[in-house]
Amino acid sequence: MQTSVTPDAISAVLSNPSFDSSSSDRSEIVVQVVDLKPIGNRYTFSANDGKTRVKAMFTASLTPEIISGKIQNLGLIRLLDFTVNDISGKSTKYFLVTKCESVASALDSEINLEGKIEDEAGAAKRQKLDHSPMSDVVSTGITLKPKQEFVAKSASQIITEQRGNAAPAARMSMTRRVHPLVSLNPYQGSWTIKVRVTNKGVMRNYRNARGEGCVFNVELTDEEVRKLIQATMFNDAARKFYGRFQLGKNDYEMTLNENSEVEEASDEEMFVPETIFNFVPIEELGMYVNQKELIDLIGVVQSVSPTMSIRRRTDNEMIPKRDITLADESKKTVVVSLWNNLATGIGQELLDMADKSPVIAIKSLKVGDFQGVSLSTISGSNVVINPESPEAKKLKSWYDSEGKETSMSSIGSGMSPSAKNGSWSMYADRVPLSQITSNPSLGEDKPVFFSTRGYISFIKPDQTMWYQGCKTCNKKVTEAMDSGYWCESCQKKDGECRLRYIMVVKVSDSTGEAWFSSFNDEAEKIIGCSADELNKLRSEGGEVNEFQTKLKEATWSSHLFRTSVTQNEYNGEKRQRITVKAVAPVDFAAESRLLLQDISKKNTSASH
Repeated sequence: MQTSVTPDAISAVLSNPSFDSSSSDRSEIVVQVVDLKPIGNRYTFSANDGKTRVKAMFTASLTPEIISGKIQNLGLIRLLDFTVNDISGKSTKYFLVTKCESVASALDSEINLEGKIEDEAGAAKRQKLDHSPMSDVVSTGITLKPKQEFVAKSASQIITEQRGNAAPAARMSMTRRVHPLVSLNPYQGSWTIKVRVTNKGVMRNYRNARGEGCVFNVELTDEEVRKLIQATMFNDAARKFYGRFQLGKNDYEMTLNENSEVEEASDEEMFVPETIFNFVPIEELGMYVNQKELIDLIGVVQSVSPTMSIRRRTDNEMIPKRDITLADESKKTVVVSLWNNLATGIGQELLDMADKSPVIAIKSLKVGDFQGVSLSTISGSNVVINPESPEAKKLKSWYDSEGKETSMSSIGSGMSPSAKNGSWSMYADRVPLSQITSNPSLGEDKPVFFSTRGYISFIKPDQTMWYQGCKTCNKKVTEAMDSGYWCESCQKKDGECRLRYIMVVKVSDSTGEAWFSSFNDEAEKIIGCSADELNKLRSEGGEVNEFQTKLKEATWSSHLFRTSVTQNEYNGEKRQRITVKAVAPVDFAAESRLLLQDISKKNTSASH
């Protein structure tokens, strides 16, 4: 039986541009299969000859042999027919294996012939070992194990056997194979990983129908820093491991139980993994409002608030909170709420150095709609102060040279102020007008909220466009008997009142048109002046009707609207009422990104 790879086989193939795998006089090529992974109905791997590795792929015809276990990860195969191809856009090559045969099942580790020089006497001595059916076969420093028979066993049987055969931790660390995180998948049984803790959550207590318990999680990464993985521990496992894990968006998550083992790799060569960020500019946060996706952010600290205590609704527990304001090169600012330990620890550190305008990077933030757009940390969030990254250096350079003298505006301006009335980002629930008007039952049970983009196509000049409002509470006032205005709500008289808009406008887009009701704040943005100023224009005479001119200027301008749809009854007939909750000018850069996102989604749907 072949017990080793063919030395330098891969280098010989790659150095021969006219290589023909079908040639009858070519030498035998045996390689080791490393990092075997499924891609669709095929499998990719790295072919290893002990000195060189090359990317490779099995054709779909070989998939049954992999599933059956004939071809295994870390096993040896003899290449019978394959081609050498170029990877598109790169100067590297890969093997496309169309025919092969298994030589040996999985080894204990990846073959590495570099530096493994042994004297002939030692090799000859090993060759004299008695090779019983159950003993290991040793050749050129590679250990092979006899092919195992697959026997169906229950989970309890497997756990019992693992407990009975478990070796001491020190000996296990020398014999077991360490898997890279990228190789893990939900279908693996037992495995060993060597990782560092990049983030650690707090221990949380919970209560549900099955009783009470505790839970915490950690984020882990390995030397390759190609993947983060989240480990979650409940109850006994949480209490067992919480002290063991110390701080140094996951393709898979793992759950550890009380039978898992965690060892500190104190004698191992240390590695310092970098936290992997995927930053979102502040000006693009609107598209993530109230979405499940968490975002990463980098910004310059503008201000830091003192710590405040907030009572949690679920259990009435008081938890610390601290708000920080960040800015970036988009000249926008956003408020980030730090909670729990981040508020008292990192938050206090930021408060002490706020005058130096540090750059911070935050991983895993939740985007909410308070004051238009707001960010909050979660238990898995990670904050890095003045990170050593190109993005941080670029941002700091911009801020020192021009940013600190630049006028900033909040990303929430132009978006709705509160989630209480259902107002979200202008980029959430975007629909055309026809989707609202074609469904007359919308809002029948409760208000329904949408965002839309349209043009003001008509404003009735003879409608009642405002009312007389109290200067204190904005409620409607009536003229007093003698003079002044009486407010029933405030129960007082005032010498003056303030006119406040209450008007309807026709909005059109490419799919249809509809009448929108708008109130004072939104109407001021549409008309471009206050109701008092517009009333003054209407009362003025002259050859040019400034009132009509002002209304005309407001038409055929594009706006983003956040609307509520309800059903009102008029003369026994239910009618749909569309009310403007927020209005903002069109940000064409953000609109273009939204359109590209929609195109990408449609292309993805079409491909499936």
